[in-house]
Amino acid sequence: MDTDFSLLPVLSIVIPLGAAGAILGFRRHVAMRDAISVVAAVAQFAVVISLAPTVLSGSTAGITLFTVLPGIDFAFRADPLAMVFATIASLLWISAAVYSIGYMRSLDEHAQTRFFICFSISLSAAAGGAFAANLFTLVIFYEVLSLITYPLVYHHEDDEAWFGSRRYMVYLMGASKTFLLAALAMTYQFAGTLDFKPGGLFNDTGLSSGLLIAIYLCYLAGFAKAAIMPFHAWLPAAMVAPTPVSALLHAVAVVTMGVFCVLRVIFDVMGLRLMHELGLGTATAYLVSFTIIMASIYALTRDDLKARLAYSTVSQLSYIILGAALLSPSGIVGGVAHIPAHALSKITLFFCAGSIYCAARLRKISDMAGIGWRLPWTMAAFFVGSLGMIGIPPSGGFISKWYLVLGTVEAQDIVFLIVLLASAVLNAAYFLPVSYTAFFVKANPDRTMPVAVEEIREIPLVTVPLVATAIFSVIMGLYPDYFLALARGVVP
Repeated sequence: MDTDFSLLPVLSIVIPLGAAGAILGFRRHVAMRDAISVVAAVAQFAVVISLAPTVLSGSTAGITLFTVLPGIDFAFRADPLAMVFATIASLLWISAAVYSIGYMRSLDEHAQTRFFICFSISLSAAAGGAFAANLFTLVIFYEVLSLITYPLVYHHEDDEAWFGSRRYMVYLMGASKTFLLAALAMTYQFAGTLDFKPGGLFNDTGLSSGLLIAIYLCYLAGFAKAAIMPFHAWLPAAMVAPTPVSALLHAVAVVTMGVFCVLRVIFDVMGLRLMHELGLGTATAYLVSFTIIMASIYALTRDDLKARLAYSTVSQLSYIILGAALLSPSGIVGGVAHIPAHALSKITLFFCAGSIYCAARLRKISDMAGIGWRLPWTMAAFFVGSLGMIGIPPSGGFISKWYLVLGTVEAQDIVFLIVLLASAVLNAAYFLPVSYTAFFVKANPDRTMPVAVEEIREIPLVTVPLVATAIFSVIMGLYPDYFLALARGVVP
């Protein structure tokens, strides 16, 4: 595959960093500070999407900035998998930037400048991880993303925030400093390089099966952002953060970085042939299938809306890895396509949860009876986002799950087909009751509400972005060609 020289991947990283500096400079000018985030988000998306023609034509674009050691470069490259992650992250940053302004202002949150600075740097780290040309560069931005999102999780600075942020860091940094560091050292020692290579790095190394399996398991545990059970507890704990941060964690950057890293290991470190020969594909598929079902069951038991969405994310992330682990063409396409499908629907759902809290100060689903008639746009968008999670057309989730089902047929394994169908039923069981409660359950007239019913109304700067992301999720279902073309480009 040809690689064209391009500074655009680096520019996509620099733009949010520049925005963070500008936000600090205009911290006393609130309107200007907030506008910078939106302008930077649009600029980053424009840079990312300008790389699409090159990648869709079968080439890659990138640059090597410097060499650290032989076989270890600080380098960037835009390829199909990178473009899937970078496109959806930069697109959703636009909506998240507008939404954050409305959310933070309506609640009069403290430390708003710190919030927007950390948010911008997070998107810089996400772009750096997306366009990383090797494990060395990828892990650097993976760690930066963990560190810069810590202040966001700890934003409220109370006991609950301290507990949640501490667990967040223990899981993510603990896993990377033990398992991930060991995996990197063994990879460099035995393969002589950390560069991504289609087909894998270990084909001619003569390593024993046991050692190769150990290396793979270290990667799987080290990239804890993928939230595979039992390395998932950090994610529900991080729900103490403001809702825009939850959206960042669950849709735009953090968890997507986790599954992206696992896909890189499967495709470009281990390679599909080695995954098949060692039985790692099947083993991984069973592991994430357990996560899919168990996380869905946990979601069913949660009355707190953000907690239910958090466990839904744990489940949905494993769809992406399941698609890759099937090692079949349609499965890979479905797994990769589920990255944008999940991101669009999940950010919509979290935006809706934040809108409900901003307008009515409600968190529990059981308290939301009749709220749909006061917040019709919010709850209509929530229903659309729910369709994407279940996999009902015309949502983007239907497209990705359709290819996942085809992938199980190609792999000739009915167990994973049953998992996908059972999970769809569970998704319906814990998502649809939220919409039913909001529109069809009558509110108790004697209940005490945090906000008077007549004062509950949509907040424009919060509502517009969630409606936009709901529309985008439907557009992906109707016109999936861009992401499907990139997903097909990932298939060897």
